[in-house]
Amino acid sequence: MNDRYTLHARTLTFLLNRDDVLLIQRSPSARLFPGMFNGVGGHVERGEDILSAARREVQEETSLDVPKLMLRCLLHVDEGADRPGVLVLVFVGHAKQRSVTESSEGTLHWVPVGRIGELNLLPDLPELLTKVLTLPADAAPIFAHSIISSDSSTWEIHFTS
Repeated sequence: MNDRYTLHARTLTFLLNRDDVLLIQRSPSARLFPGMFNGVGGHVERGEDILSAARREVQEETSLDVPKLMLRCLLHVDEGADRPGVLVLVFVGHAKQRSVTESSEGTLHWVPVGRIGELNLLPDLPELLTKVLTLPADAAPIFAHSIISSDSSTWEIHFTS
């Protein structure tokens, strides 16, 4: 039996245009976090490098081509002892256009950065967004750890310097 801890790799991208950030409001019928807002992203496919996965997910979920994405955070999400962890590679990019194509993942919204706190965001997102959007362009990616209780009633995020 293998007791080694496993992680699933995912990408999460926040696209900026002027003073707005593009967020997706997850479908009300989504299995995870229905109706909540998040960045765009998804799984890394076999044979795919991380940056290509982030670009592909942006293209699939928004129809935007954003070739320059910057890795801003490596986020380890711990969902409890009975589940594998998730390694979320968080990117930020600048979209030259605002016209997006909806996908089955949810509804896309350009939201003023100053108003993100008014939305029904995933619990760790307000603090994560603040950190990644205020990083200097030449800064190294930051490290974070989110801990979610098994019933998702508590969710906390910690940053490592």
